[in-house]
Amino acid sequence: MVSLSCQLQGQFHLNEMHKTGDVILGGLFQVHFFSSVPDLSFTSQPQQPTCHSMYVLGFKSAQTMAFAIDEINRNSNLLPNVTLGYTLYDNCLELGIGFRGALSLASGQEDQIVVDDTCVGNPPVVGIVGDPTSTNSIAISNVLGLYRVPMVSYFATCSCLSDRQKYPSFFRTIPSDSFQVRAMIQILKHFGWTWAGLLVTDDDYGLHAARFFQSELSVSGEGCLAYTEVLPWDKDTEELRRIVDVMKTSTARVVIVFEHPSRMIHLMDEVVRQNVTGLQWIASEAWTESAVLQTPQYMPYLGGTLGITIRQGEIPGLREFLLQIRPDLHHNTSYGNSLVNQFWEFTFQCRFAPAPAGWLEGGGALCTGQEDLGNVDNEYLDISNLRPEYNVYKAVYALAYSLDDMLRCKPGRGPFSGNSCASLQSLEPWQLVYYMERVNFTTPFGDQVSFDENGDVIPIYDVINALWLPDGSTKIQKVGEVKRTALKGEELILDEGKIFWNFESKKPPRSVCSESCPPGTHMVRRKREPECCFDCIPCSEGKITNKSSSCPEDFWSNPQRDHCVLKKTEFLSYHDPLGICLTAISLLGTFICAVVLGIFIYHRTTPIVRANNSELSFQLLLSLKLCFLCSLLFIGRPRMWTCQLRHAAFGISFVLCVSCILVKTMVVLAVFKASKPGGGASLKWFGAMQQRGTVLFLTAIQAAICTTWLVSSSPTPHKNTQYHNDKIVYECAVGSTVCFAVLLGYIGMLAFLSFLIAFLVRNLPDSFNEAKLITFSMLIFCAVWVAFVPAYISSPGNLADAVEVFAILASSFGLLITLFGPKCYIILLRPEMNTKKAVMGRGIVP
Repeated sequence: MVSLSCQLQGQFHLNEMHKTGDVILGGLFQVHFFSSVPDLSFTSQPQQPTCHSMYVLGFKSAQTMAFAIDEINRNSNLLPNVTLGYTLYDNCLELGIGFRGALSLASGQEDQIVVDDTCVGNPPVVGIVGDPTSTNSIAISNVLGLYRVPMVSYFATCSCLSDRQKYPSFFRTIPSDSFQVRAMIQILKHFGWTWAGLLVTDDDYGLHAARFFQSELSVSGEGCLAYTEVLPWDKDTEELRRIVDVMKTSTARVVIVFEHPSRMIHLMDEVVRQNVTGLQWIASEAWTESAVLQTPQYMPYLGGTLGITIRQGEIPGLREFLLQIRPDLHHNTSYGNSLVNQFWEFTFQCRFAPAPAGWLEGGGALCTGQEDLGNVDNEYLDISNLRPEYNVYKAVYALAYSLDDMLRCKPGRGPFSGNSCASLQSLEPWQLVYYMERVNFTTPFGDQVSFDENGDVIPIYDVINALWLPDGSTKIQKVGEVKRTALKGEELILDEGKIFWNFESKKPPRSVCSESCPPGTHMVRRKREPECCFDCIPCSEGKITNKSSSCPEDFWSNPQRDHCVLKKTEFLSYHDPLGICLTAISLLGTFICAVVLGIFIYHRTTPIVRANNSELSFQLLLSLKLCFLCSLLFIGRPRMWTCQLRHAAFGISFVLCVSCILVKTMVVLAVFKASKPGGGASLKWFGAMQQRGTVLFLTAIQAAICTTWLVSSSPTPHKNTQYHNDKIVYECAVGSTVCFAVLLGYIGMLAFLSFLIAFLVRNLPDSFNEAKLITFSMLIFCAVWVAFVPAYISSPGNLADAVEVFAILASSFGLLITLFGPKCYIILLRPEMNTKKAVMGRGIVP
């Protein structure tokens, strides 16, 4: 049977590093900044792209992977009896080149792969470390994810890559941008920077970061973006000039940038050209520590930059390994060019033979391969600040530990179908993904490495600061960290004493759209502007602080509107002039009643007292005294018992008073009828018992009304703020307006009835006809209370109580003077009229 084979349809000429082994790991690294991609005319086979501008840190990351594999091969406890190899490619920061490299790793570059039956079999690599960029990782994972080939990126931070449905075999040893963005927002919050500009690169890395940044700011409410600009992919001078103009004219002093170092150079060239200073830069992890930006040309502008950067780690033995590399003088492969040789030529500024045309003629030197790396002064040998390299180291070990766990599986106890285990001879990529999802180990540096359900590691970032020294040199120093812990969540720790501020004040800048409103004012949003931009408007009465929060019910804002003060309380007080005056009048009326009562008691045997029903007169004087005294219940701070008692005492006292007057009037009418022939029978209905009973019955009706009122809807103390915003008027809420109206109406009905009867008998032929006095007293009484109702309703606050007290006193004095004034006059000043003859109308002394 003829064996089938898979035929390679084309080859990619890629910059590479290679080492054979039992198991091959792939790697994608950015070893060059730029590439030259030929035009695609689609009419002929395109030429291979070329890369230029060596990126030393990218090459060091690739060498770190080689070191980690070499270290694993020397470790007898990890993957014993298995030798790891590697194939590493340069992506040149170009999607097309990185994608070609990934396909080459997944399929291999052998011309022909012979298999048993079909074009299937073990892939040339079991897993890939890389790609460092988010855009490349998205594109590559979309394809490799179909076959579940595990891919562990050490630098791709786009939060979109956490979507397990789209990227089921993608892992990373660097936190996602979602955590980085939240870390930046915490820095903004820490320094009070609520107004910032955002610049992002025109790829998945930048655009996803911009969307997430805007979303997080909106949710947290910690600040606003003054502008969001997308930096051009190429050096578009006009667009860069426009963006820098926006930065220069904006009031935002903080600029956040998500960009790659190679393209950040284009922006900084324009910043330098326009001399835009006074900005506080916040750098994403992509360019935070880029040496190409730490130059005397850029540092006057970038000095003091705060950056989010990858966790720094330690890799013992790495420097010694880096010094051991040697170029391959016999490198001649159709697959591509040796990365080590290109690094050697870049570092020593020489060329391997055969040298390019004109190189020797121009004074160029040939590389011998014996040059001393120890004398090289660049970042290649600097292991004091291992950040991306540390992530590469962890990514290689994650794949190695997963393979080790897989190979330690005991047959019959495996996690796959039929409790089977995987083997190197029949390894399926998804089987390695299964172990990657469960890997858990600790690095020699002490960091735990494991992946969550999204393929992300436990997030932790360092916060660094670019220190520009007086001699023109630059120092990158760690000034804090931001991490997520189970107890405290996301936590920012900063050592502000270490931070270098590139400003004359040597202090953090202010970056706000509008300053916080001073006390006594509140924020009013500006139309069509972010919520951080506002005007400060004085607070209205009763409001304080820049939020215009309302004062508590019993408080009011002070004139400066910066804090609440207790409202003034207002009620008819014994200490107010009005209260003192009304109290004095009330006591005076009570005293006069007592004097009149004493006079009547002393002269109780005289005709003038006896002729006018002395018992009812005494009751009337006592009720008038109660009327004067009940007015005192309306003065003073309202309390529950005074509110309940004041109207009840007022209603009962006045009904008792008017009832006495009504009975006196009815007695006069009965006497008049009895004086006529056949009218004597009328007097039997108005004996002493009947008079007392009538007064008691009429008063009991009012008492029942008051009881019903107090039981159903009792008057209560009430704090009224409707009359004055800055004052509390203490008053008694009547509770039931109907009951109050019935109480007044009943008094009015009795008064009107007394007035009507007295008016009918006013012209009786007696010398001293009390009906005239009663008529006049009831006329005054009714006039006072008719005037009281509208005055009471329209009087605000404590004036309503004053009006009611005035009505009580006025009507009481009216009754006292009109009913007892003439009698006291006769008793005291005209005793000659206080005789039986005079009272009967005979022998009146003029």
